[in-house]
Amino acid sequence: MNLNDPGSTRSAGQGLLSLALMDARNHTLHLFAQYQHALEAVHFAVPQLAAVNPPLWELGHLGWFQEWWIARNMQRSLGTRCDSAHTRLASIEPRADGWWNAEAVPHGARWSLDLPDMSACRAYLLDTLEGTLDLLEKTALSGSRNGDNDDALYFYRLCLCYEDMRSESLASGAQALGLPLDETLQTAFTPRPMTVREPLVIPATVWQLGSVRGPGAGFAFDNEKPVHAVSVPEFEIDAQPVTWAQYVEFVGDGAYDREELWHPDGWRWLQALAASEGRRGPRYVDQIGITSGAVIQNRFGVPRRMQPSQPALHVSWWEADAWCRWAGRRLPAEVEWELAAHTAARRGFYWGDVWEWMGTTFRPYPGFTPDPGQAYSQASFGTHKVLRGASFATRARMKTPRHRNFQLPERDDVFCGFRSCAL
Repeated sequence: MNLNDPGSTRSAGQGLLSLALMDARNHTLHLFAQYQHALEAVHFAVPQLAAVNPPLWELGHLGWFQEWWIARNMQRSLGTRCDSAHTRLASIEPRADGWWNAEAVPHGARWSLDLPDMSACRAYLLDTLEGTLDLLEKTALSGSRNGDNDDALYFYRLCLCYEDMRSESLASGAQALGLPLDETLQTAFTPRPMTVREPLVIPATVWQLGSVRGPGAGFAFDNEKPVHAVSVPEFEIDAQPVTWAQYVEFVGDGAYDREELWHPDGWRWLQALAASEGRRGPRYVDQIGITSGAVIQNRFGVPRRMQPSQPALHVSWWEADAWCRWAGRRLPAEVEWELAAHTAARRGFYWGDVWEWMGTTFRPYPGFTPDPGQAYSQASFGTHKVLRGASFATRARMKTPRHRNFQLPERDDVFCGFRSCAL
């Protein structure tokens, strides 16, 4: 089984899970080393931004999450049947809940916490991972097939996915703070130029949207379940995300001054940013040359010229929606995107370098039931927009067409772009 394959890790047994959990932690520490190099001299002090957490809070929270759902969870063997409100065992760090419980400590309050220093946080990460791996090795399994043990392994798979997602947040946080990266990460976290192909016509069909649940199904987030049939009419969709060259045309046509192109809430969002920071392009863009087509975007603290065939990056949903209105197109429904990703790859459907905004509002699938971490999905239904795909900072094992990312429409700090469909 492949450590980086989404299908393998979502149904991973003890051996692969152990390796993957260690790999995830090593990646976390590699990313945190970038913060350490830039910020240790100022005791990891960073400005209070909505897009980031205090670095030491982020680090300790990963250990807390793993300990909360595994070592302290007396119902971990029940998997999705675990009662999330049951009494937990004590933490190995007596103050852990007061520091790192995200539901109990609001974002704004995290900046005034008396957090332990880096050495103590790293020691906590080491101790909690050792405890996790020891419990994983001792987990009693019911049969020879991994699918027979979805309940027993559920929380280990959840913690693996969670750490992989939080490591991407560390990457986007480094971008928000303008932190330099080492050469390996700088290269890895650069979107590739794309071969621009003609849009694809996807024939009408009935698509099974979502992920199956039940014994043998492996891990899936609650918002991905259950699988259900959706009738999809024929549609035309871009073969790749919208490029910088396409986006520059939109800017050059005065779109940031044309109210008729924007959703009313998007226009209000834009006017607030225009007043505060002179916003006339995607986030982190320092310069857009309308005549030359040149785009200079700040990438981890370094201004870089973006290639015309690279995907437009750090675009909010409001901007993506306005571009589509300007172009006489629309954002895809998530069922359309998922269908194309599964069926049109050989025809040139390209994804995976940027998260892609959908026209779809984030809502539960029919028959949805929450998993034990009930706050993960339910609090965002009806207010957030769906993103599909993955970005260059997403771990390979997380890249599955069925995964549903979700963010508020104004979010542009994540590594997000978009593609369009014909009306």
